Amino acid sequence: MDNMLEGKVALVTGGGRGIGAAVALRLAREGADVVLTFQQDERSADETVRRIRATGGRATAVRADSADPAAMVAAVDRAAGRSGRLDVLVNNAGTFLLGPLEELGLDAFEQTIAVNVRAPFVASQAAVRHMPAGGRIVNIGSNMAERAVFPGFSLYATSKTALIGLTKSLGRELGPRSITVNLVNPGPTDTDLNPADGPDAATITGFTALGRYAEPDDVAATVAFLAGPRAAYITGATVNVDGGFTI
Repeated sequence: MDNMLEGKVALVTGGGRGIGAAVALRLAREGADVVLTFQQDERSADETVRRIRATGGRATAVRADSADPAAMVAAVDRAAGRSGRLDVLVNNAGTFLLGPLEELGLDAFEQTIAVNVRAPFVASQAAVRHMPAGGRIVNIGSNMAERAVFPGFSLYATSKTALIGLTKSLGRELGPRSITVNLVNPGPTDTDLNPADGPDAATITGFTALGRYAEPDDVAATVAFLAGPRAAYITGATVNVDGGFTI
């Protein structure tokens, strides 16, 4: 790594496992002081922090429910309090509620929108109060926002599609402050929730052009690039890291 984020402070929501953990590890390897949030899986969050510290990096885990706006603001403020600013925000935490349209109740709708849409808005709103010029916001969406291959994804896809509008609008609004806002849409990624050897993996892999699942670090590498100085002229963009799933 070339330490492109040396001296920067980064907050990764939902950074205890899966793609979020890979992002936290990658940003730390690039030199960032990382704060990651988790809601329930404290063991995984602590393990991510341990792995970062074992290689000389700096990391702290903070419990925060992304569905709670006050908890999101508190997590942002705590991260910024480490050095008086926040340089990078990665809105990664998400919920994944699937089912036929007629079986999705309003409670599922409210939870999905609260975590997948409201939380990134609230965290971004809180973060920009602490962000200097050169700040970075990276939202983690889904390729399901662009290609609805399977039934049952209506609620999840709706929430992730909303991030496209949020990303573009914030990119326009924050551009004069030299803060960039971009969206990464992962495709099938080998995590505990969607393993590459799962029962539907062969079908899912068949939709990709590259014929394989992503590793979490494939997504993390793109996030790290967008969080770094080499992406200073990229904002409002959607980057599909999906092996060609959406082409």
